[in-house]
Amino acid sequence: FVTWELAGRFPRILDDAVVGAEATRLYEDAQAMLERVIGEQWFSARAVIGLFPANSSGDDILVFEDEQRETAVITFHTLRQQAQRPEGQANLALADFIAPRDSGVKDYLGAFAVAAGFGMEDRLRAFEQSHDDYSAIMLKALADRLAEALAEHLHQRVRREYWGYAADEALANEDLITEQYRGIRPAPGYPACPDHTEKPLIWELLKVRENTGITLTDSHAMLPAAAVSGLYFAHPRARYFGLGKINRDQLEDYARRKGMSVAEMEKWLGPSLGY
Repeated sequence: FVTWELAGRFPRILDDAVVGAEATRLYEDAQAMLERVIGEQWFSARAVIGLFPANSSGDDILVFEDEQRETAVITFHTLRQQAQRPEGQANLALADFIAPRDSGVKDYLGAFAVAAGFGMEDRLRAFEQSHDDYSAIMLKALADRLAEALAEHLHQRVRREYWGYAADEALANEDLITEQYRGIRPAPGYPACPDHTEKPLIWELLKVRENTGITLTDSHAMLPAAAVSGLYFAHPRARYFGLGKINRDQLEDYARRKGMSVAEMEKWLGPSLGY
């Protein structure tokens, strides 16, 4: 419905006085194509996940090669909210949701990359050659939704099985949609972590290209386009938040931590700069 700019939430949108009829037709068309996608195996999905020993160091997150936690193999870099917060509310960074290295707590960080749409190029090309733009857009939209659904499904299995910190979780579908579970899975580009240059670190950590075939462009866009990648945090108080605008002092510190120039970081974080 968002793809076709129809405002409303499912299933109420189907009965909406303004867009209900159009939304119903769209939904029925999507269901019919989904049946063909599944029945005729129009494309496939692939995914990789990993769970790693980790601790925070300031606003960085260190991922260690083993439980000895002596050698960091990857360092993720986070940014901290700088806007004035109400009294009693902290200025958050994602690193806050990982136990500090000097705390002695053995904490962990997860990472994931998923994609749908492998093998659908021929089908898309056939739709486009027959000038069936509606079906081409529909297929891309379904691939996007299936990638998101796979990310949701794997996150649930991480919570209940692989990591197991919420082994007894039993949520209804509506509760899953509204994210009533413990933990978050922010992705580079999310409001809490707007820097897309952190994405290659996930690719290195998980060997994403080798394990799935999902690749990154020079601008760090994912191919296939119907893809999602990010990090898993299990802290009971972990939540999504908006970074807001950051000032030059934090940008300079961030660039130093990442080993990149200030000018390059300004290019990547332009919309988040407050100067």
